[in-house]
Amino acid sequence: MEISETYSKTLTNFTLIHFNMETKKDLKLAVLIDADNVPYSHVKEMFEEIAKYGTPTFKRIYADWTKPTVSGWKNVLLENAITPIQQYSYSTGKNATDSALIIDAMDILYTGNVDGFCIVSSDSDFTRLATRLREAGMKVIGIGEKKTLNPFITACDKFIYIEILKPQVEIPLEDEGKRTSRDASGRGKTTLSKIDPKIIKLFADSISDLADDNGWAFLGELGNMILKKKPDFDPRNYGYSKMLPLIKSMNKFRIDERATGNANVKHIYIKKK
Repeated sequence: MEISETYSKTLTNFTLIHFNMETKKDLKLAVLIDADNVPYSHVKEMFEEIAKYGTPTFKRIYADWTKPTVSGWKNVLLENAITPIQQYSYSTGKNATDSALIIDAMDILYTGNVDGFCIVSSDSDFTRLATRLREAGMKVIGIGEKKTLNPFITACDKFIYIEILKPQVEIPLEDEGKRTSRDASGRGKTTLSKIDPKIIKLFADSISDLADDNGWAFLGELGNMILKKKPDFDPRNYGYSKMLPLIKSMNKFRIDERATGNANVKHIYIKKK
């Protein structure tokens, strides 16, 4: 069944549902950036992404700013009001920056002034920190490059690849033979992963876990379940801006649009064919 254009505009990204953000209470986030392990390009897009989950109340970045390798961050810090934290490298082979970030994270945790943390790094050395913050009841969002190792990814509630935050451009749709925008088609340009049998099985198994007696699973709950099983899951990794177009592209599941009391809102249910 085709999904109405009106509903497509009102469908909220499932990752936001996962963080249970009520309009009356926006999450206060501490954004801690490891300058040694993430590029300074696309920082603007990164903070736009973070804004979907909450309000950054702390914005700190850690590096040995005497090194020429981090000189490119200067303008970025000014434009985004990020506080640089100086950490000298006292010896070769030791990462003092990691230690400074971890100490600050624990200090912020015990102030009780935040609801969650956003750790921006591709370094798996922050795995234990992410785990500890979650044990304390904090929401933890990780942002890093595709090369990030799996232990750090799975230690976060949600992990976002920097590569998919690049501005999207118009691309051709093969089935229609014309160019269309990301918003109109649900398609994006950046594709980090293929829709392989493993991801299809992940959807099928998750639907089975949530299905009612008739085999239907609610789309919002399905998104939450998949994110718990695979924290780095994001429709944009596969070239889609939303979850529903991704599901439709698999051609393995049935979609049911159900009316609600609001004419502009529909409930979407998914079932295995």
